[in-house]
Amino acid sequence: MPKYVALVPAAGAGLRMGQAVPKQYLPLAGRPMIHHALRALGNCRFIAAIHVLLAPGDTAWDAFDWSALGGRVHPLRCGGATRAETVANGLQAIRGDMDEADWVLVHDAARPCLQRAWVERLVRELAEEEVGGLLAIPVADTLKRADRNGRVLATEPREGLWQAQTPQMFRYGVLAKALAASAASEVTDESRAVEMLGLKPRLVVGDAANLKVTFPQDLPLAERILSQAEEP
Repeated sequence: MPKYVALVPAAGAGLRMGQAVPKQYLPLAGRPMIHHALRALGNCRFIAAIHVLLAPGDTAWDAFDWSALGGRVHPLRCGGATRAETVANGLQAIRGDMDEADWVLVHDAARPCLQRAWVERLVRELAEEEVGGLLAIPVADTLKRADRNGRVLATEPREGLWQAQTPQMFRYGVLAKALAASAASEVTDESRAVEMLGLKPRLVVGDAANLKVTFPQDLPLAERILSQAEEP
């Protein structure tokens, strides 16, 4: 049976939040933000290990007590200059424990509202896939393309468009090859790197509550979502 391992890139500074500390450590519902995502992943018993990919100079991680998450959470100080580089470094760090067909779930540290049921749906629907896929939701809003002056240049058709979320789940061998091949490219998620190999990741319906915290006004919304979640 293939192994399931989670990687959580957490080497960024989150500059758009305008805070003095990286946003993954901002307080949210009484815990650092990243704690909530790690707890949700830890609630999935099939995940053998959760590796948090930190910046080499990260000093904040050790200031918190992570013991409530159990023994499956492991910090790796291997963060790079970009998300893709950080994940590639993480894959390299765990290569001795992984087979080509094992599964890697990459989840944003800034998506604290993740629920176990969504992860389990992703795993069920991708179990027989050779490549992998990602949680995503169909785009519902009308999309406008802007010009350089902030005026509408065009209205884009939304048919067939999906908003990517995380976790994104791929076979270890596929993801390692994809990130190595796209090292010089500006890829913003793992799916894009896999797509550049000519492969077609599968879209699995996610949930709008799987919010990515990007701006300060996202924090109270995330706290409300967490307060209404059924998981402890």
